[in-house]
Amino acid sequence: MKNQYLFRSTSIYKKAFQQAMEIFEVSMSFPKEEKFGLTSQIRRSSRSVCANYAEGHRKRRYPAHLIAKLSDCDMENSETLIWLDFAFACNFITKDQYQKLCLQNEEVGRLIGHALKNPEQY
Repeated sequence: MKNQYLFRSTSIYKKAFQQAMEIFEVSMSFPKEEKFGLTSQIRRSSRSVCANYAEGHRKRRYPAHLIAKLSDCDMENSETLIWLDFAFACNFITKDQYQKLCLQNEEVGRLIGHALKNPEQY
């Protein structure tokens, strides 16, 4: 793998990508009237974690840029959790799906938090 794509081998990226893909799968069954609402929002925020991390990782030699992008990752991951709350409250996902996705979201959040506290390791 080329050095410029090393972000793909990190735990943050792998777990955030997995979360985004699982959210995509469960959101396939959301009502059609939510296409431009909840479905779009939850997919966008979950995918943004990966995209922001990739951007920050590419410029990690500039610590302030990396930290700013990690902060964006944290914000998008938190937004994803709120959309999961709405999806569950609207009965679009089961309790098991909700709990599993919330655990994934929490794990991604912990990894991002560690990176924010220790950017030199990333």
